[in-house]
Amino acid sequence: MWRGLWTLVSRAARGPHSPRLCTRQGSGYRAPGSGATIFALSSGQGRCGIAVIRTSGPASGHALQSLTAPRDLPPARKACLRLLSDPRSGEPLDRALVLWFPGPQSFTGEDCAEFHVHGGPAVVSGVLQALGSVPGLRPAEAGEFTRRAFAHGKLSLTEVEGLADLIHAETEAQRRQALRQLDGELGDLCRGWAETLTKALAHVEAYIDFSEDDNLEEGVLDQADSEVRKLEVALGVHLRDARRGQRLRSGAHVVVAGPPNAGKSSLVNLLSRKPVSIVSPEPGTTRDVLETPVDLAGFPALLSDTAGLREGVGPVEQEGVRRAQKRLEQADLILAVLDASDLASPASCNFLDTVVIPAGARNPNGSRQRLLLVLNKSDLLPAGRSDLHPDLPSHLLLSCLTGEGLDGLLEALKKELAALCGDPSTGPLLTRSRHQHHLRGCLDALGLLRGQMRGQRKLRPRLEEHPEALGYLGTA
Repeated sequence: MWRGLWTLVSRAARGPHSPRLCTRQGSGYRAPGSGATIFALSSGQGRCGIAVIRTSGPASGHALQSLTAPRDLPPARKACLRLLSDPRSGEPLDRALVLWFPGPQSFTGEDCAEFHVHGGPAVVSGVLQALGSVPGLRPAEAGEFTRRAFAHGKLSLTEVEGLADLIHAETEAQRRQALRQLDGELGDLCRGWAETLTKALAHVEAYIDFSEDDNLEEGVLDQADSEVRKLEVALGVHLRDARRGQRLRSGAHVVVAGPPNAGKSSLVNLLSRKPVSIVSPEPGTTRDVLETPVDLAGFPALLSDTAGLREGVGPVEQEGVRRAQKRLEQADLILAVLDASDLASPASCNFLDTVVIPAGARNPNGSRQRLLLVLNKSDLLPAGRSDLHPDLPSHLLLSCLTGEGLDGLLEALKKELAALCGDPSTGPLLTRSRHQHHLRGCLDALGLLRGQMRGQRKLRPRLEEHPEALGYLGTA
């Protein structure tokens, strides 16, 4: 039984934060073909002023000398102007800045070289072909430079994920979150949890090995139990908030819904700043769900334009209404749009009763669906009119035609999306399902551990009365 207790603590201590998750020490992982020297264009495709070509591996120095012969290697980490020539024909290729990064003080931990050449396709192609002709060099696979940095302990796995997110970041919030993860905030959090578990493991081992000695301080097991309890709470908080980090990385689902001719498509076009949807005074123009990724107040979102909610006049529109209702159930945030000049119509009243008011009611789990009620076409209201409807829920006035009220809507969207996606400045967020999987496994192991520890407290008085039982447990 004691051995089982030790195993549970060890599992919890190792589970969610193996070295490949949050530490920069060598992972022991050997990248495929890691003995070869690789090269690739690192600055992206297309014409540009300057293109950066990198190499990594033991033949990087030889490659640099081959293209800049007869010059010697430049000083480490110092940019030097060199004439690049084809090592086979001696034909000049470009005049470029070159940098030499001897390992392990480089991005990958290996010898690296960089060629900052002019970004024309012919120049880039010529330099790449010249590098390919150097013995021992081959084109890099996708992500291979970062994979080698991970294999050599230059980046932890969470930092690698942060780097990937930073490269693909499209909004300000995504950039802030990715940069903080690349800087090691999530890894530091995991290391703190690891230290807590290591201390708990030491206390439990001390209790197992020296529980009958007088020199063991009181409450060792209680102290371990207290630390494990606090850690369970911290893990639970992060797991409950994990969906926010994933929304921040992939985008919150924002659904624009309302009765026909309320201005839903106009609002989608206004927020996306492009003509995503057809706008027409004819009711029922939108019959399918149109989706577009947008940057809303610095947060990523997938904006969905839906069919007007009414009794369909034909099978195609009925299918559009069914899809719109399904999207409403999946939405992270609903933008409910009504015509401010037509609030008394049966379609508007039905939408308020079936969508807006139910969304404000709490679910059985205590939460409520997030919804912003937008009254469009405010430019059609009489001047100075503010008493639109006595029982109308909290709302925002907007005119998609003039843009009046857009700033207020964007500010409200920013608050809602910050609550949905989380604020990167408040602390690390779990942005991937892998993070959730490991932390949930750790939390399960800690639950089993605390159950075992509670059982040991009840068993302890009887063990002192029957010392031979302790011997049996020691060999269990």
